[in-house]
Amino acid sequence: MSDDDRLPAADPPAAGALGRVTIATLVAAASGYLVLLLAARYLGAAGYAVFAVFWAAYGMVTGSQNGQLQETTRTVRAAVDGHSATTARPWLVNTAIGGILGAIVAATSPLWSAHVFTDHRWLSVVLLSVGVASFAVYAHLAGALSGSVSWGAFAVLLSVDALIRLVGAVIAVVVGADVTAFLIITVTGSVSWMLLLLTSPSARHAVGLPGDVGSRRLTANTLTAMAAAAASAVLVMGFPVLINATAGRSADTATVGAVVLAVTLTRAPLLVPLNSFQGVLITRFVDGRDHLATALRAPATGVAAIGVAGSGLAWLAGPWLMTSVFGADFRLPGATLAALTMGATVLALLTVTGAAAIAVDAHRWYAAGWWCATVASVALLLIPVGVQGRVALALAGGPVVGMLVHAVALGRRNTVPTAAATRD
Repeated sequence: MSDDDRLPAADPPAAGALGRVTIATLVAAASGYLVLLLAARYLGAAGYAVFAVFWAAYGMVTGSQNGQLQETTRTVRAAVDGHSATTARPWLVNTAIGGILGAIVAATSPLWSAHVFTDHRWLSVVLLSVGVASFAVYAHLAGALSGSVSWGAFAVLLSVDALIRLVGAVIAVVVGADVTAFLIITVTGSVSWMLLLLTSPSARHAVGLPGDVGSRRLTANTLTAMAAAAASAVLVMGFPVLINATAGRSADTATVGAVVLAVTLTRAPLLVPLNSFQGVLITRFVDGRDHLATALRAPATGVAAIGVAGSGLAWLAGPWLMTSVFGADFRLPGATLAALTMGATVLALLTVTGAAAIAVDAHRWYAAGWWCATVASVALLLIPVGVQGRVALALAGGPVVGMLVHAVALGRRNTVPTAAATRD
């Protein structure tokens, strides 16, 4: 590794750095909700249905690409911290993966696109293919900035990505554009990496940093992380689909709709910001891999405390908020809302243990934990009890199984010498 590639090992992120990331996370979350609100109010039910399906499809595919961000963070941080750096460049690996993934989307589209995109079918396929290829570079840059603790540039990248979509949506409404504009807006945010590379010296330095393993190992690690992220996307973004698929014909549709909405609302306060903090967590755990229990304690305690407090609020105020904001059809008891909030808390804790597992190079265990959680959640959704009880059990039970798998991996890493800790 050249002198230009070397960065000093960093202390844990300062309050100012975390504050910038927190603000960027809030901006991103608020912008996303505003885009959806503008689309719903402007396009109407039919147009919004077309947009929402494409938004979800893009989110599902790019959700798996978060594995690129996670592994890039780990490998860059490990190299910066003094592990053996290589001549391999993670940006080449991530760009190649993104290009191949985009090509796969395009090549396979005749098999599935007619079932997913009822309108604007081929435009949606083209945008999805180009969007996932661009997102691969975005994910790489976000991971490289996290691994090199360039939190200011990372916060700018996160904010610009979201604001591009919001500004585009406002312009579309002002000029009277149709649903086509909103489809394009969905993917344009990921080009924020271009703007940052043009304007930020930190980004230009970070994008070419090496990792701690060669290209072949890095590719395998990245694909494994993407497999785990795919399971996470199913469990997080796809859970409402699983609820509908397992509800059965005898289920009350109003209750199912209320439960699906409640799951979405109770997850957002924890999972939306935690997803943006993945780079921060992985960097923390790579730096603290020799004292992993200590490094885990603060984020796990914080997530648990927020979850317990949120569950109490959901029990007391949730039923009133549901009916007051969304209408009388969305009536659920406080106990159900509290249970759903606790399920979201356990899922957030699984995200934390997953970040720790990938930080210590336990990629297969990381993926196994997420897939075991997904399979367990689906199985629990099939038990013969009411939809409220099944969903609450599935939300909490599946992630508990996943955390147990991660705990085995982390326990193994604490009982082997450091030199062996990178063996999976």
